[in-house]
Amino acid sequence: MSKLVAKIGDKEITQDDVVKFIEEIGPQVAMQFQSEDGIKAIVKEMVNQELLLLDAKKNKLDQDEEFLRVLEETKDSLLKNYAFTKVIGNLEVSEDEIKKVFEENKDVFAKDTIDASHILVDSKEKAEEIKKEIEEGKNFEDAAREYSTCPSKDAGGALGEFGRGQMVKEFEEAAFALEEKQISKPVKTQFGYHIIRLNKKNSKAETELKDVYNEVRAEALRLKQQQAYLEKIDELNKEYKPEIVDDNLYK
Repeated sequence: MSKLVAKIGDKEITQDDVVKFIEEIGPQVAMQFQSEDGIKAIVKEMVNQELLLLDAKKNKLDQDEEFLRVLEETKDSLLKNYAFTKVIGNLEVSEDEIKKVFEENKDVFAKDTIDASHILVDSKEKAEEIKKEIEEGKNFEDAAREYSTCPSKDAGGALGEFGRGQMVKEFEEAAFALEEKQISKPVKTQFGYHIIRLNKKNSKAETELKDVYNEVRAEALRLKQQQAYLEKIDELNKEYKPEIVDDNLYK
């Protein structure tokens, strides 16, 4: 049983109630209350709200004409959302449907990726010296093994394939701006100075379903839900035959 936190008349507030309240106010707001004093403030606010409820019931505010009107509007709004959920809520998509959406929309889901290597050092001057050595004929992989402070030095600086959003901003912008086999000027990031070599640009056409599976599945489900909704609306239009009298509100 959940721990009792507060009691107002017959109303009990438990630890589970507090957790639910925090979840409902959203993560950004909740972050402000992640302390002992913050939790106490939340419990106090929950008590305050229950006091308002008790007072509202005592003064029969639930019988006010304005309240009943708002209540009816709220019920209708909730019922609309609930009806929509009933139409789309139990839909699932098959693997074949996911593959079909991917094949028909490859350009939409495709993501540019690159294969790059780098050499990481502590100063711009050192990076410029190393770049000059490479331009004069030193092998990039050998230079990485000799000078780089990144663990990738053991692989000759190779970072493998990556897409946008996987590296720090400055590194990403510099790497994606390079042409194949081109070596960058020293690029400063929070880790130091990088000399980047672009090994290969992978075209969007090379993107595989497994790389974007969750996005494709979400889109396939959205399309299926949309189709179910439109079919239901079409059915209801035939049944109720609604009439739009005038939809020009600005004439």
